Amino acid sequence: MATPTATPSRLPGVPRAPRRKVYWGYYIVAASLTAQFVAVGAQTSVAGAFLVPMTEDLGWTRADFAYSQSIGRFVMAFAGFFVGVYVDRYGGRPLMVVGATILAAAIFTTSYVTELWQWIALRGVVLVLGAALVGNLVVNVTISKWFVEKRGRVIGVSSMGVSLAGAVMPLLATWYIEEWGWRAAWKALAVLAVLLLYPASTLMRRSPEDYGLHPDGRSDEEMSRGAGAAAQRDFDNSFTRAEALRTRSMYLIILAFGFGGVGIGTMLLHTIPFVQDEGFSAGTAALMSTTMSIPAFVSKPIWGFMMDRYEAKRLASVGFALSAAAMVIIVLSAKANSLPTLTAGFLLLGWGFGGQIPLQETIWATYFGRRYLGAVRSAALPFSLILGAGGPLAVAFYFDRVGNYDGAFFIVGACWAIASLLVLLVKRPIKRAPAPVLAPSPQAPQEHPGATWPSVTGPGAPPEPNGATPEPNGATPEGERGEAERDAEDGRER
Repeated sequence: MATPTATPSRLPGVPRAPRRKVYWGYYIVAASLTAQFVAVGAQTSVAGAFLVPMTEDLGWTRADFAYSQSIGRFVMAFAGFFVGVYVDRYGGRPLMVVGATILAAAIFTTSYVTELWQWIALRGVVLVLGAALVGNLVVNVTISKWFVEKRGRVIGVSSMGVSLAGAVMPLLATWYIEEWGWRAAWKALAVLAVLLLYPASTLMRRSPEDYGLHPDGRSDEEMSRGAGAAAQRDFDNSFTRAEALRTRSMYLIILAFGFGGVGIGTMLLHTIPFVQDEGFSAGTAALMSTTMSIPAFVSKPIWGFMMDRYEAKRLASVGFALSAAAMVIIVLSAKANSLPTLTAGFLLLGWGFGGQIPLQETIWATYFGRRYLGAVRSAALPFSLILGAGGPLAVAFYFDRVGNYDGAFFIVGACWAIASLLVLLVKRPIKRAPAPVLAPSPQAPQEHPGATWPSVTGPGAPPEPNGATPEPNGATPEGERGEAERDAEDGRER
């Protein structure tokens, strides 16, 4: 009989080894997932559930309904041009608080819409502006500053919020609309936005160096041993906005993901009405939307895991090709009234475009560095969004003219096929600089005037004075850092 091994005990007088705190970047990942769930859910995922009941109730065409989404692309592009630079300099927390307020107010007010111009103003301008301040650009630029070696994995996890919205929102919205009507459904969605976005916004921080931390949660000891070499290379190869605009790679990335964006916007809006028009029930149509979103949700961390091991542009090409093939399967299966193959087509589609967001964000951050990433992304965003803006509206026009979606969906598949080829042409640009610049050293936490900041952070931390949110490592809030200090660190060249 084996003798049980005794558990070693700490010797008297020997101090207990310090327990390592949870890296604050992981709280930002959780906040980012939540923010994208709400922003994308309110902006695109629920649109298909509202299309038929609103157009029938208000006497609009489907093209009328889609106007707001296309206009919203231009609003998003305009807002993004300024958002990225602000995130680089001040962080995303102030933007997210303002954005949450605007978004929730716009969603609630949409429940009172009676005229088309009201719908376009609220849905195409105000709601989109709020979503721009809490969504993709803000959170992914922030994550890319907090992670370098694990960037693909954590962006894959945070972008699961996008697919989770696609899986959950259409089902909930369809059920709520059938039970209480579309006006009540908009009000319920506004309440959900308030409950989720305000807590998420309190967790956002600009960069780890502001709080005495290193990217990927590396310790000072690990950095001194050279473990932060990848983060230093990423910083050294950071392109300013002006430098990025002079590279060929930037425009190829814009074109590739712009063509891919045509398909995502189209399918998020038109999947439910397409399935209903083919003779299936509203419940089945909502289920197909969820069927598309579940593999997109599940595949994101898998795409992220592969991105940290294989070349991202080749993975993106595979994802685009899968989406193109899925569109052919979906159209042919719907015409044959075959629910099993239709389901298989939507599963394949979800797997294909599930990697599109994390792959795009990883390519931008890896190719152009984290230092000025917000400025670079904000310069590219208008081009890619405008390129994809016409997709949902053009498909709606096609339906109003022809009476079905078949030809339009084949064209969407062709766009994904073109994107699959374009992304393979992208080459990683090399920054030509006279000498590398040292990444900013983590700054020692400063004392906040008038209050003592606790050293414990994360869940279970003692409450802050006046109900404030604890800062990582007990550091000063990002707003306390002077503008001159940021300019010296980041430079004014954007």
